Amino acid sequence: RLYQNIFASHFGQLAIIFLWTSGNLFHVAWQGNFESWIQDPLHVRPIAHAIWDPHFGQPAVEAFTRGGAIGPVNIAYSGVYQWWYTIGLRTNGDLYTGALFLLLLSAISLIASWLHLQPKWKPSVSWFKNAESRLNHHLSGLFGVSSLAWTGHLVHVAIPGSRGEYVRWNNFLDVLPYPQGLGPLFMGQWNLYAQNPDSSSHLFGTSQGAGTAILTLLGGFHPQTQSLWLTDIAHHHLAIAFLFLVAGHMYRTNFGIGHSIKDLLEAHIPPGGRLGRGHKGLYDTINNSLHFQLGLALASLGVITSLVAQHMYSLPAYAFIAQDFTTQAALYTHHQYIAGFIMTGAFAHGAIFFIRDYNPEQNEDNVLSRMLDHKEAITSHLSWASLFLGFHTLGLYVHNDVMLAFGTPEKQILIEPIFAQWIQSAHGKTSYGFDVLLSSTNSPAFNAGRSIWLPGWLNAINENSNSLFLTIGPGDFLVHHAIALGLHTTTLILVKGALDARGSKLMPDKKDFGYSFPCDGPGRGGTCDISAWDAFY
Repeated sequence: RLYQNIFASHFGQLAIIFLWTSGNLFHVAWQGNFESWIQDPLHVRPIAHAIWDPHFGQPAVEAFTRGGAIGPVNIAYSGVYQWWYTIGLRTNGDLYTGALFLLLLSAISLIASWLHLQPKWKPSVSWFKNAESRLNHHLSGLFGVSSLAWTGHLVHVAIPGSRGEYVRWNNFLDVLPYPQGLGPLFMGQWNLYAQNPDSSSHLFGTSQGAGTAILTLLGGFHPQTQSLWLTDIAHHHLAIAFLFLVAGHMYRTNFGIGHSIKDLLEAHIPPGGRLGRGHKGLYDTINNSLHFQLGLALASLGVITSLVAQHMYSLPAYAFIAQDFTTQAALYTHHQYIAGFIMTGAFAHGAIFFIRDYNPEQNEDNVLSRMLDHKEAITSHLSWASLFLGFHTLGLYVHNDVMLAFGTPEKQILIEPIFAQWIQSAHGKTSYGFDVLLSSTNSPAFNAGRSIWLPGWLNAINENSNSLFLTIGPGDFLVHHAIALGLHTTTLILVKGALDARGSKLMPDKKDFGYSFPCDGPGRGGTCDISAWDAFY
């Protein structure tokens, strides 16, 4: 029943997400200024929704009446205007259509949720334990097919839209996204799809300076919108679709071909014998523990969310979003916060796995048991790293601060993030004068890409009007290490909580008390606030 309830609740979760996104579209269409924002994205403030009851009377009403609105409104700092504009939406009607479509999806998800709780439609437990089939379907079906569908949308709707051509259901079968249609695909002349891209003088949303290419590798940013080229984005999603469609055929199901995950894991034994039995026993441990699976999923999702935060501003994909600094800062902060919540959840469920689902006999001398065996070494190294980062960063900062305050700035300890600058130079940033890899015109890396994507990329990386590889100096060095201190200390608390979940020096029988407990009574000192729950909290 548990598996079936979780499965059904996933559809409920989807219904809520679709309902929420539908509401975003609906309120902007009803109360926003999408159509006037499109006319001048750099100067019109996008409106998220109206404010029904502005408190504090008339002054508040006047303060919140902006963006060309007739009454008090909230300005949108979520980037949805830029996103919808980029993917080809142009009118309030388009927004309403999208809202209705998502509402329909929401209803379908709710019906699916209900359906999968009915006796006739309940999946069996063996269905949930079939890891290979699930992987194949998620890789090919979820990621592969949806990436291919998104490529289709970009090529058929968004790219023509960026060139001033309005493609909708009534005409999308008549408008060729590329002059020669599918000819080059069947003739094997795929390079034709990259010929005649948009020029650097192209005005987004118009035919002025537009090309005909649909899949390119230009590199860098569209000069006017300062966002990635739409044709590059389409090319990227096509490549991703291809990779995932192939990946979804890798695992053995009913056909006797492909990999068995159990065989893969059993074969993963480090040679030499000094590192134990590797991944032996992991398949059943993971497959029979929902907390382990959830922990793995959260860890992966947390990392990806953090990467999204970074790429939102370093490689902006949406037109004109790079010039809206508040939105950039908001999206970065939002995604890093979410990543933090998700990552802590990974450790919480990892700890619950160790308490409720971990079987020492089944995992003898494999990676899991070896992690537990040398947990002291792991936590003490992490502790050392945190202390080192903390004292050195603070010491450096306080010293320089005091020297400035007392009027002797020449006594500051000068620091320069040379390794980070070297990495930026290797990617083509010339201002540091390192002359290495892509910032050196003689390097093989430079010569290999000079005729394809490099001109656009180097142009973008050395231009000061975007947020790709910002020039860094001593302040960034300090902030980087201060953030590293925060991350390592948080990791220390979480890792120690999970590794000590079954028992610690002070409390070897901790696992008998479960995931969360306050203390083991007044007669036993040192047992308060040391449950795995407390570490997570």
